[in-house]
Amino acid sequence: MQHWIFLAIAIVSEVIATSCLKATEGFTRFWPSLVVVAGYLLAFYLLSLTLKTIPVGVAYAIWSGVGIVLIALSGWFFLEQSLDTPAIIGLSLIVSGVVVINVFSRIVAH
Repeated sequence: MQHWIFLAIAIVSEVIATSCLKATEGFTRFWPSLVVVAGYLLAFYLLSLTLKTIPVGVAYAIWSGVGIVLIALSGWFFLEQSLDTPAIIGLSLIVSGVVVINVFSRIVAH
């Protein structure tokens, strides 16, 4: 169970770091840049810990799928970036894929 917690924290950390990238203004602003670097370092460290028990393909599929959806939602809520119907459908398909992997795949360590 701990590996899933590590993966969840890694995803959230990566989403926070990615969400702050615009604020760095090309890494010319110190505090946003520090958040980005620290966020990515934590994210990749925790991802490496999850790979001890979760296959890399599954972990990365979950990481990228959930990360894409959370980044899109972050942009929508905090940066007022709109999502049109095709974007919402695509994000729904990504979420569906992550659910299928977790519920039906035999290679995921439960």
